[in-house]
Amino acid sequence: MTALFYVLLFFFLLFSLILCFVILIQEAKSLGLGASFGGDTSDSLFGTATAEVLKRFTAYLSGAFLLGCLVLSLWSASLGRREKALYTPTIAPTELSPSGTNQP
Repeated sequence: MTALFYVLLFFFLLFSLILCFVILIQEAKSLGLGASFGGDTSDSLFGTATAEVLKRFTAYLSGAFLLGCLVLSLWSASLGRREKALYTPTIAPTELSPSGTNQP
């Protein structure tokens, strides 16, 4: 179960890098970093609607990112509670003598 958690954590980190890249390639009002990756909008894959496609794709990616963050957060909290319960030593109650010490 923990191996699956770490695999999903790896994909979550990869997903966050993809989200950062998609945000950076978007065209700003001053063309910023988006212009450095390929120049003119007429040469783009989706034609003149590239900005709209990237905005929509970024919105879906960010929603999935937030959902993944919530799932991994709840999952890691449950793993922490489970490990704490496994490693908490149970101490058997001992009977105290009337003087308050535990000497026979």
